[in-house]
Amino acid sequence: MRFNHVILLIIFITLQSCQSQTETMPKKHTNALIEETSPYLLQHAHNPVDWNAWNEASLKKAKNENKLILISIGYAACHWCHVMEHESFEDSSVAAVMNKNFINIKVDREERPDVDQVYMNAVQLMTGRGGWPLNIIALPDGRPIWGGTYFPKQQWMGSLNQLADLYESSPEKLVEYAEKLTTGMQQVSLVAKQDSDTPFTNDIIKTGLKNWKNNFDDDFGGMQSAPKFMMPNNYHFLLRYGHQNNDTKLLEYVNTTLTKMSYGGVYDHVGGGFSRYSVDEKWHVPHFEKMLYDNGQLVSLFSDAYLLTKNDWYKTVVEETLEFIKTDLTRENGSFYSSLDADSMTKDGELEEGAFYVWTEAELKFLLNEDFKYFTAYYNINDFGKWEDDNYVLIRNDDDASLAKSFNITINELQEKVTSWKEILLTERNKREAPRLDDKSLTSWNALMLQGYLDAYRVFGKEEYLDAAKKNADFILTKMLQNDGSLLHTYNNNEAKINGYLEDYALVTKAFISLYEQTLNNKWLDSAKDLTDYSITHFYDDDLGMFYFTSNLDDALVTREIEYRDNVIPASNSVMANNLFLLSHYFSNSNYKNISQQQLQNALPEAATYPGGYSNWLNLLLNYTEPFYEVVSVGKDAKEKLTALQKIYIPNKLIAGSTKSSNLPLFESRFVPGKTLIYVCQDNACKLPTENIADAKKLLD
Repeated sequence: MRFNHVILLIIFITLQSCQSQTETMPKKHTNALIEETSPYLLQHAHNPVDWNAWNEASLKKAKNENKLILISIGYAACHWCHVMEHESFEDSSVAAVMNKNFINIKVDREERPDVDQVYMNAVQLMTGRGGWPLNIIALPDGRPIWGGTYFPKQQWMGSLNQLADLYESSPEKLVEYAEKLTTGMQQVSLVAKQDSDTPFTNDIIKTGLKNWKNNFDDDFGGMQSAPKFMMPNNYHFLLRYGHQNNDTKLLEYVNTTLTKMSYGGVYDHVGGGFSRYSVDEKWHVPHFEKMLYDNGQLVSLFSDAYLLTKNDWYKTVVEETLEFIKTDLTRENGSFYSSLDADSMTKDGELEEGAFYVWTEAELKFLLNEDFKYFTAYYNINDFGKWEDDNYVLIRNDDDASLAKSFNITINELQEKVTSWKEILLTERNKREAPRLDDKSLTSWNALMLQGYLDAYRVFGKEEYLDAAKKNADFILTKMLQNDGSLLHTYNNNEAKINGYLEDYALVTKAFISLYEQTLNNKWLDSAKDLTDYSITHFYDDDLGMFYFTSNLDDALVTREIEYRDNVIPASNSVMANNLFLLSHYFSNSNYKNISQQQLQNALPEAATYPGGYSNWLNLLLNYTEPFYEVVSVGKDAKEKLTALQKIYIPNKLIAGSTKSSNLPLFESRFVPGKTLIYVCQDNACKLPTENIADAKKLLD
């Protein structure tokens, strides 16, 4: 896309000088954000900037006053969001420029992912990159004309002054640019409808893997780049594909990735749980915020990896992560909080990234006494583990067996020491001021954590995991589900609000299907179907063969986005397509199957080139190109038999069970009084039923 060269020069110019900083406004100043429930918005409620929330009144005000809109998007745990707030939004000279020339709107990207998507696309088109804080200037009608991520104060002030001057002197130039940019945004969001009759093959996967492997980091796992994001869905797919195709080298790579990731500082070795990403190639120094969505997905991933490998370290990671979730991110009503901040207070009372988590050598020597010599080798209190300013981020690079041998002690003795070290350090760390908590609950993220608990229960069988899952599912049904069948997106202060997005429906549906598989309670399967039917009515576009991210009941934005590329969280369309595949089997529903297949056809053209952005689609593709099983048990012992079958790694299956006769298509004519039979079916063809679990396992081999 080409834009007027003169306009681009004006838009992107950066002034080198600006007005000097004046004194900060009094702390008692408040703005309209004081009425919000989002912790991120409330963090800015005392800025001297006249912030507004994203709502109809704010947008109408911009049109009525014919002012440019300044949209600043971030989230509560974001380090650079805090930096820009301190440097610019808390400064009265900056606030004066913003308040004079703009209608200023603060957006919590987690509350309004629809707004974030629209303007992230715009900034990526303008600059080639994105991130948070995300800062955009838009015309009074919301069409963007300029944007970027973090700006130092002087650059921010200069750019704002120039844009205000340009809007006053030559508004037609900005309107012209906005028209071209909006056209480009609409093209980015467009998905071409493909021929639905094209047969599915694994050729795309094979080509994609060949390209993908060129970027594998065989030493530390993940990709050959920094920063490193964990991308759980990628490794879920690679684990499945490697297993089903006996690709030992690929499985070795996945194992390396999971091991190095969880050995690294991105994993909290003292308190459990993962940070969002590491800034280096060895997973050492994290960007210290802890997000619910990462931890929910990683619990699922490490649970499945344990099922395949029986690696006890993976079990420990799951147990410690769920203990962190229970302790730090769970509300009394069973809902889950969103995140912990990257920044925390130092001993000097200053907010600093990672202050809560790091250690000095002197601290560790004092706390661990004679055990320090073991600890320093175990967690690399050396050049390998040093971060900055004499601070160390704990990182492992050897397994327990190797270290126990080098220490000349038994593995049990070493593990007792490790347990003791963690207790000592956790007690000491809890004396520090904890990172700030984002205590809102998001329906989609809660569903990811619900899924994590269910996967951990399926693998490890701990009833407390199932109890936590059911309590959270009940929260979603009672607090987030409305009488008309719709979901709300966010909950805080006993208030649920904001109409749900496709990610809410897709991820809750997925979790409810899993909850049915673990409990055999039809309530959850029926709820999954109801949510899917609602989604088809309000989000699906038959002409495109895809779901929009926003409902047809929502207010229109500059563009209506279709989220189909998988990212740190799988795309809502790919999750929905996988759901529809399963539900088409459960309910013998050809419409579900047809929609799912059409979605998959639409997504596949880019998958071979960029498989990492389509791994959840490739997971669905495997269901069509390789064996996929319906595992059905009917009779009084159905749950026990199905529980036993789920103790082996079989990713290419669905589970259905009933203790009595049922009208569900999968149970038709299959109930035999006095017996509990297991049916293994594929492509509507079933092998002879068996009462023996071992025989059923053979049929699934």
